[in-house]
Parts: sequence; C-alpha cells; structure tokens
Amino acid sequence: MPEGDTVARQCRILHDALAGAVLTVCDLRVPRAATADLTGWRVHEVRPRGKHLLIRLLPPEPGAPPMTLHSHLMMDGIWHVEGKALRSSDTSAGPRSRDTIRIVLEARHEDGREVRAIAYDVKQVKLLRTADEEQLLGSLGPDLLDPAWDEDPALRERALANLAAEPERPIGLAILDQHVLAGIGNIYRSELCFLRRLHPAAPVSAEQDPGVLVDLAHRLLVLNRDREVRMTTGGMLGRDGDLWVYGRGGKQCRRCRTRIQRGELAEPRLEGTEARVLWFCPRCQAGPGAPAPSAAQRRGRRR
Repeated sequence: MPEGDTVARQCRILHDALAGAVLTVCDLRVPRAATADLTGWRVHEVRPRGKHLLIRLLPPEPGAPPMTLHSHLMMDGIWHVEGKALRSSDTSAGPRSRDTIRIVLEARHEDGREVRAIAYDVKQVKLLRTADEEQLLGSLGPDLLDPAWDEDPALRERALANLAAEPERPIGLAILDQHVLAGIGNIYRSELCFLRRLHPAAPVSAEQDPGVLVDLAHRLLVLNRDREVRMTTGGMLGRDGDLWVYGRGGKQCRRCRTRIQRGELAEPRLEGTEARVLWFCPRCQAGPGAPAPSAAQRRGRRR
C-alpha cells in the first residue's frame, strides 16, 4: 500500500504539472461524481493529507466556492502524468488496464503548454467544497509530513496524546491507525517496530519513549518522500539493503542473524477486516510485551 511519503511525492509531481493550468477535460469515472463538469476550473494546488490526495480547484466565475477533488491511493492506486507512472517502491508502475481508470484530467497553461494526468485504481473519489475538507478528514491524526510539523509543537504533542490514550493497545495497530498518526503504512509499521526493538503485538506502554518513536517516524517519512526506493537502513548495507525486516521473512536479521518471521495482526475493533501481514525479528524484538517465541522461532535463532 502506498504510504505517506509516496502520496506526498505523487502530490508534488502532480502540483508541478497542473498548478495554474485550466482544466479542458475532467472525466471522473465514479458514480457519485460522473456528471460533474469542471471544464474551465483552474488547478490551484495539489496537496497531501496523510494518505489522502487533494486537488484544489478555483472556479471560472467569481463568487463560486472553490472545490477539492479528493482521492485515496489505497492498495494499488497510482497517477500517470504524460503517460509516465509516478514510480515508487510500494506501488506497481507497470502497465494498467484502461478499465481501472478513475480520473482523467487534461489542462492547459497560460503559455499554451498542455498536460494530461490519469489516476488508475484510486479509491474514495469525491468532489467537495474546499471549505468542507475538515468534515471529511478532520478525524485524521497529525500528518507526519505536515509542512508545519517542525514549527508547530502542537502537532507532535497531539500525536503523543493519541498514542498515550490507549496504552494497552498493540503498538503495531496504534501506529497504523490513521486517526492516531497520519501517514504510516504497513512497511513503516514493521520498520519502526524493529528500529525501536518492539514486537508489533507489544502494548503501546512498552515504548519507554514515545517521543523518540514519533520523531523517528517523521524523520523516515521526510527522508524518503523524494525517493523512488524507500530506505530505512541508512544505505550502508549494499544490494538488497534498503529495509530491515519488511518483506524479508525467512532471511537473516541484519543485526543478529536470526531468521525474520512473518506474522499477522488483526484489528479487533473493525469487524470483517482481514489481519494485516507484518515482519519482525523474534530476537531483536523480544522486549516487554512480546509474545513468547515458538519452537520454530527458537530453532531459527540457532541457525
């Protein structure tokens, strides 16, 4: 699933391509917005909010309210600009079927330059007044890539308060919850727990310094928002050395050489949802609150 850094990167590229241009084509292939006609509207900006993508539009007639075209990449969404996929390591940039097109935007700049952007497999497409964005997104936790993060300590304080509100909740569920922190996905969930030596099933209270966890999450997202290939190891481990544990089930831990384990963690408060896969080192992440290692895991330590 595309994570906050991927969404921020796609928004930046879309903003560079579309901002200031006037829409000549706006084809929204979703039932609730299929009849909307935005021809003549000017693209004001494209901005992320956590994992949400917001294209803000200015009306051709004075007095009409600005509108926002909202979408979410979910598991497989990706934008193509001028036929080129906005590549990332957590989104397949391969050819997409025309049947999966959900948004087609064509726009013309004042200098006559034309640009085309197509969204494949995006979800939750909505057209709403820009003034109503908070009704849709106001329940999100602080965005780890909020441009005001470093200047506004209230964002970090709210993130810490959200974590502290449920000390017994598994840490691997809490940091994945977009109402607690916005921007973390399954990859960062696994990597952050490893870096903090926490088993994903350990309670939030097992993290002795939540501020370090939040600061680390913010730093990793910032460092990776301009990269096509995400990196959490610092880049010093050679080929195949980008991540510590995610997707590395059965391979040796880069720290202790124990076999990385693949597991699942379900969110009990969301009925009908499937457990999400995760990866961890049973030795490095065997701290407070971690489940007792299985016999297979103990054998893996001795290899």
